[in-house]
Amino acid sequence: MSTATFEFQVEARQLLQLMIHSVYSNKDVFLRELVSNASDALDKLRLEKLRDDALDADVSDLHIEIDVDKDARTLTVRDNGIGMSYDEVGQLIGTIANSGTATFLKELQEAKDAAGAEGLIGQFGVGFYAGFMVADEVTLVTRRAGESRGTRWTSRGEGTYTLEPVDDAPQGTSVTLHLKPADPANQLHDYTSPWKIREIIKRYSDFITWPIRMVPEGAAAADGTGDEEVPPAPETLNSTKALWARPRDEVSEDEYHELYKHIGHDWRDPLETIRLQAEGTFEYQALLFLPAHAPHDLFTRDVKRGVQLYVKRVFIMDDCEALLPPYLRFVKGVVDAADLSLNVSREILQQDRHIEMMRRRLTKKVLSTVKDMMAKDQDRYATFWREFGAVLKEGLVTDTENSDALLAIASFASTHHDTEPTTLKQYVERMKDGQEDIYYLTGESRQSIENSPHMEAFRDRGIEVLLLTDAVDEVWVDAVGEYEGKKLRSVAKGRIDLDAGDDGTDDAEKEKKEKREKQTEEFAGLLGWMTEQLDEDIKEVRLSSRLTASPACIVSDANDLTPALENMYRAMGQEVPRAKRILELNPDHQLVKGLHQAYREREDHTELAGTAELLHGLAVLAEGGRPKDPARFVKLMADRLERAL
Repeated sequence: MSTATFEFQVEARQLLQLMIHSVYSNKDVFLRELVSNASDALDKLRLEKLRDDALDADVSDLHIEIDVDKDARTLTVRDNGIGMSYDEVGQLIGTIANSGTATFLKELQEAKDAAGAEGLIGQFGVGFYAGFMVADEVTLVTRRAGESRGTRWTSRGEGTYTLEPVDDAPQGTSVTLHLKPADPANQLHDYTSPWKIREIIKRYSDFITWPIRMVPEGAAAADGTGDEEVPPAPETLNSTKALWARPRDEVSEDEYHELYKHIGHDWRDPLETIRLQAEGTFEYQALLFLPAHAPHDLFTRDVKRGVQLYVKRVFIMDDCEALLPPYLRFVKGVVDAADLSLNVSREILQQDRHIEMMRRRLTKKVLSTVKDMMAKDQDRYATFWREFGAVLKEGLVTDTENSDALLAIASFASTHHDTEPTTLKQYVERMKDGQEDIYYLTGESRQSIENSPHMEAFRDRGIEVLLLTDAVDEVWVDAVGEYEGKKLRSVAKGRIDLDAGDDGTDDAEKEKKEKREKQTEEFAGLLGWMTEQLDEDIKEVRLSSRLTASPACIVSDANDLTPALENMYRAMGQEVPRAKRILELNPDHQLVKGLHQAYREREDHTELAGTAELLHGLAVLAEGGRPKDPARFVKLMADRLERAL
């Protein structure tokens, strides 16, 4: 097999040009990314060897090595890890189709500052290409463990790359950067200087568990006999001791943050760092991080989730889903167990009682940390809930064991305040005398909910309503049902009588009660006739006690699914029958009064059927829906307007 030349895909060429012509102030991230890739390769080889004793691979001294050559202006990052086959090089290095490149480029263009743009490199798995920020040419030589032949990949980042087999490649991967000409005016970016390499490794990669070595300056050193020269001993640049295994007072916040950036593929510092050490019959250590921002794929189906699992400091897997529930999928970190089998598989993990113990403890620790944050730092809590509240509320549906803890840390928009969210505890403390339920309304946005006809009577009486705008809100309120004995009740479902708690002794309340009873009797004929006219779409027409300004509204029966929930189930492939809903009329509105008067005065009600349809259509529109037959609705509306003129 001879040397072959290939073209990069279009997005890869765009990315390479961006890297080559980079104007970012901090180019040091290229070395962080190459070292991170090398560390991953060593982890994978260690795990592969544990699973397959017959694998022909040397694991006696796994390490990362950095060599610099001032004269040739090259920098090489070498590891003796898993390596890659010829086909893998073409798939993983030659193209980046699976690296989220389109999203990366879009976010890169939208990044508000250079630091943010630089950090995106690692987030989208394109760290290898960061080498082109400092190099005119990049050469990669690799041999997959267990194979006899290696591969050389070379590119100047100008649209093509070459692949060729090599017979003498060592196990692992080496990446050699042919550095751009030195800038005499900027020695801070001289990547052939050992002090610069030490500085970058200490800052970004001190937490790497594999030794990162560099050969000191000087070609050789005397062995003491005068006959031969031996190479100097390589210098280990990082501490090599796992961060989570070091005493807390020996680890700085910066070191924690760099570990988070390494495993979380995030350029920003975490919002919170959580350390946990369990001792006793089953020992383990955990170092978890709460991100400051939600990842772009938080709600993507089949997204990889979970924390890294180690056993006795040996890396086992990257995304251990069994250690945290799905609603905590944004949590990043490391768990290091002492007593699990080293050849543990994902299938075994799902059944291991120790894993279940850790899952329960880690979940409670994360939730208690958020609760502490809520009590001590409202600004940080507000950031956390804004970014992850929607996904955390999934736990109210799936994790009954921790539902009380989740309710305690949840907060919601409400009519009590335009900007400040409220907790359920605060809502209950503010409830009016005689109020028995916690009222809420779901919708697409705060504005649409506040403008809903269902809110009118609550607004007039100053009764607080929770404004729920996340898709999951439709589900969890039914799953939870109540809080501290107070029922969670939608203002758009069932009968709402806000005067039901009055004893009727006050003259004004007595007058209102008598008026309602009289109107119910007077409107009985119209309500029955409209129920028959609209039978295909509704189950009942009745008078409303929740309307004060609008002529009509649509409500669901107390035990029916809302239309939004029906649509959600259908989107998931579950067929549910479409429930007929209820049309409520405001007997004090002039439109309803006029219809009622016309109904009483005429024997033939045929011409009134169109007005009944219009009332129903207006109610559907008011809640954000659309009439069943929009063209007919428009025709009826135009006809009524014409008559009015």
